[in-house]
Amino acid sequence: METSKTRSSFYRRLYVAWLIDSGSACSVPELMAATGMPRRTAQDTLSALADLDIHCEFVQQAGERNNAGHYAIRDWGAIDPQWIASHLAQIKAILGYP
Repeated sequence: METSKTRSSFYRRLYVAWLIDSGSACSVPELMAATGMPRRTAQDTLSALADLDIHCEFVQQAGERNNAGHYAIRDWGAIDPQWIASHLAQIKAILGYP
């Protein structure tokens, strides 16, 4: 069964939020390495988390300038991160991520 663009976009957002919250990938380069997605897709996905009421913010590294820091999930909204964790294999398979 082919996955709709809506479902794949939703799962991509969930997976990116989970990667950030778990500490697995907390920057754009780390997200790109973990998923294989292009930089622009990673940036767009981070911006789109707010559409799901997932509050993600960039935490500037103390004493550093420019974009030195990491992303952090501050609030999951109505999303249950435990559901994501228990369905990781399915989400990764649908998205074609390693």
